[in-house]
Amino acid sequence: MTGLTNQNQLTQALKTEAKKQGFDLVGIARTPGSTRIQMRTDALQRWLKAGFEGDMKWMNAPRRKNIETLLEDVTSVLSVGINYYVKTEKKMGALSIGRYAWGRDYHKIIEQRLKRVGNWLTKERPECRWKICVDSQPLLEKAWAEEAGLGWISKNSNLINKDYGSWIVIGHLLCTEPLTADKPTVPLCGKCQSCIEACPTNAISEPFVVNSKLCLAYHTIENRAKQLPKEIENSLGNWIAGCDICQEVCPWNQRQLKSSSDPEMQPKQWLVQLTKEQVLTWTDSEWHAKLKGSSLKRIKPWMWRRNAKAIQN
Repeated sequence: MTGLTNQNQLTQALKTEAKKQGFDLVGIARTPGSTRIQMRTDALQRWLKAGFEGDMKWMNAPRRKNIETLLEDVTSVLSVGINYYVKTEKKMGALSIGRYAWGRDYHKIIEQRLKRVGNWLTKERPECRWKICVDSQPLLEKAWAEEAGLGWISKNSNLINKDYGSWIVIGHLLCTEPLTADKPTVPLCGKCQSCIEACPTNAISEPFVVNSKLCLAYHTIENRAKQLPKEIENSLGNWIAGCDICQEVCPWNQRQLKSSSDPEMQPKQWLVQLTKEQVLTWTDSEWHAKLKGSSLKRIKPWMWRRNAKAIQN
């Protein structure tokens, strides 16, 4: 243990270490959180009851209701975010892919960086236990990021930060060490409904509620059916993997945003130059090579071809 005996000192040093590891946004929340956490938990249950999760049955994991089931005696949550917006645009005529996937797999990036932060915390507080959570863990990740002051949950269910818009990927480090909490973020969407109005399939059925069964991103990434629903095919446009329509129209993303200089966020060239012909002619082995280290490896080669065939151009 070093000289960081004061809770506030340790909190600030932990944040500094997280920034040092490459996180653009850093905040702290304390468990059990404000009443907003319970509100978000209740909203999740209504969403699940409506069947809006589609085939994503893992969203129904009971552990998601209680952060204690992820780490016993958890007292604090370090929430972190990485800006993935890069000013590079896709090549004219290329297929559209969600920006979050242009660079290296964000799950791996966040996990590796948070592990280094956790190891630093262990040196400072050897008795402290901690656990890393990215979106593959049953945690209300956006709710805890909001609680920690990273941003607010928008009407299209993304997290928005005043400086980075919604182009951020997030992760969390749960720990048993008492830390000084930041103030939860105040929502700033106001009366704006641009995201709701822009969705081509009306997937945002009401503010803050996204019906996955109508979402282009869900169908291009998660749907394992041999053919996409006709209404989805008719609305795909040029989107083959993911969809950024509701983010692109958001006023918070219309401003002059800082382009990420993070080496691991820079786009792989094939992803911003991809053509329909390539999708249909690459072999499975070529696809596996291209998708190595990408969050898009979740989309199997046959799904890429299915999605491409559904694009009507």
